[in-house]
Amino acid sequence: GEFPELQGIAGTYYARLEGENHEVAEALGEQYLPKFAGDVLPQTKTGTTIALADRLDTLVGIFGIGQAPTGSKDPFALRRSAIGILRLIIENELDITIEELVNFALQGYGDIIKDHDKTRTGAVAFLEGRYRAKYEDQGVAVDVIQAVQALAPKSPLDFDKRVTAVNHFRTLPEAAALAAANKRVANILAKEATPEGAVVEANLVESAEKALYAELQAITPVVQPLLAARNYTEALSKLAALRAPIDAFFEGVMVMADDAELKANRLRLLAQLRDLFTAIADVSVLQG
Repeated sequence: GEFPELQGIAGTYYARLEGENHEVAEALGEQYLPKFAGDVLPQTKTGTTIALADRLDTLVGIFGIGQAPTGSKDPFALRRSAIGILRLIIENELDITIEELVNFALQGYGDIIKDHDKTRTGAVAFLEGRYRAKYEDQGVAVDVIQAVQALAPKSPLDFDKRVTAVNHFRTLPEAAALAAANKRVANILAKEATPEGAVVEANLVESAEKALYAELQAITPVVQPLLAARNYTEALSKLAALRAPIDAFFEGVMVMADDAELKANRLRLLAQLRDLFTAIADVSVLQG
């Protein structure tokens, strides 16, 4: 227990003096990074890999023996370690899912851990549960985090891109109106099952629904490539242009029309609109 603050630092100096490869020497110290919130991350790939592997191995092992943190008790500082794992993935732009990383750690344990499924489920849920603490520390509003959590992205890097997009979306003048409109759409679709099939253009009778349909037809091919490239910020900015036609739709169109065909078509139109937004996040949960 002597000089614990030199953990990794002394090893780096010894390795340098013994003529070890530079990356190996640096990684001996970097494997312990980040040590606390806001601490620097490893600069070498080797250091990053070992830092990730060490934390995942410990976390999965402790879940494997049924000693996961409960309440305020966290004797192995797994919560802090989990945020370190998320930072290592996101800030190094590693495109990998949490489950894939947990599986790597489980492979290392083999038969030592008896119930792989239970351990995997617990470890993945625990890591995903640290998003809120991570982003709240960065000053991100809770409803922004919840808007992304509603979609349950599997990759921390993907999660981060979505949070960035929603955070930017909130600054747009159209954001509040679009969040309210999405909430209204979500409520309507929750009560009424969306009929199968595409919108039938011939069944669009009101000018406002024709205009909204035309806007959706125009904007979808613009947004789809942005979604594929995970450029969620640009995609949401493009979708902000739908504010006026959406407002006009709700002012001039009765969704729950007596005519079954008109009603079904309008529900399909709203579902198409909703799908565009929820490809990024559930903006209906954003507060005004």
